[in-house]
Amino acid sequence: MDRPFVFINSAMSADGKISSILHRQVRISGKEDLTRVDELRASSDAIMVGVGTVLADDPGLRVKSELLRMERLKGGAYENPLRIVADSLARTPPDAEVLGAGCIIAVSRAAPSGRLAALSDRCKIFVSGEDRVDLIELMRFLHGFGVKRLMVEGGAILNWSMISAGLVDEIYVYVGNMLIGGEVAPSLVGGAGFSVNFPKLELISLEQFGEGALLRWHVGDVRPDSCKKIE
Repeated sequence: MDRPFVFINSAMSADGKISSILHRQVRISGKEDLTRVDELRASSDAIMVGVGTVLADDPGLRVKSELLRMERLKGGAYENPLRIVADSLARTPPDAEVLGAGCIIAVSRAAPSGRLAALSDRCKIFVSGEDRVDLIELMRFLHGFGVKRLMVEGGAILNWSMISAGLVDEIYVYVGNMLIGGEVAPSLVGGAGFSVNFPKLELISLEQFGEGALLRWHVGDVRPDSCKKIE
């Protein structure tokens, strides 16, 4: 299958949480890691998040460093990578920061026409799948659109969906020096969860980074029966 090289980048607490029970952004990373994330964005052709992240945090998904933006322009790229939102039912608010030139909202055929009309003049709309975005079709589309390197910035449901579909090559995780706790606080990977044949990760690198640790993993093959329901 022709698709971009896909990597997930996330920060989580020492107990594996990416936000609190309020499902709002928690500052886990320090200044050093925020700079690293900006560099990863600048090295990517596109950045993708799920609509849950848009609703909770309203991210812009643009490169913050002016120097990095200028370097992209000198290299023949746009100032910022493309911004992709996986949003099956077109719930992205029409005033969301992510919208504007260079934004693609991926929706399913179940997305209400009124919501699509409100978004269509502020972004490109890509439609696939009946009730949920078909991520495999989306990856093919992005590859054909010139996206060779895709950065996924969550949240937990999108991470799960991409991994369980076998669409993730690497995972970068910054582990911060804090505990968040909470049974309903989201972890790095949400969704239905794996019940058998748990995907294996190969550790590429591990380093102390600021007051935390940065891990980089290669994601092994995901078997189709890994997500089967327990009777």
